[in-house]
Amino acid sequence: MKMTSETRSKIFSLANRLTAKMDGDKSAAFCKAWAIVKAGGLELKVNGVSFGNRQEALKRLVAYNPAEIRAVLVPEPTNPKDPAAIAVLVGIQNGKGLFKIGYVPANVTAVINAIGGKLPALRVVSGTWGTYSKTTYGARVSLAV
Repeated sequence: MKMTSETRSKIFSLANRLTAKMDGDKSAAFCKAWAIVKAGGLELKVNGVSFGNRQEALKRLVAYNPAEIRAVLVPEPTNPKDPAAIAVLVGIQNGKGLFKIGYVPANVTAVINAIGGKLPALRVVSGTWGTYSKTTYGARVSLAV
């Protein structure tokens, strides 16, 4: 990756926001910021997709073009298990309402909060798990910097 002034600016800006979230550790914040910018953003697995009827919702999303699906990250400060939790809600463009399909992994919520208001892209993935022949669905969220 060529170090341009724009790239440098992104790294410094993100690192400064991360420093506060990483207990003032500037060195770790700059390393994390460099890795995120170099990769072009973050892509992470959505946790909790097998709870309730989320598998059915993901199964229905597979029928849509990924460009038609919108994903929204919503902080849940009133979540009784984790006040720092960030829910992943999805819907169809021009559709009614959003559906919670899971949560951002707890170990990256500080990084997500530092990146701020970037709109995520959602990718629904499917496969089989263990000895079951039943197809299971998962989701990944991509965040650009």
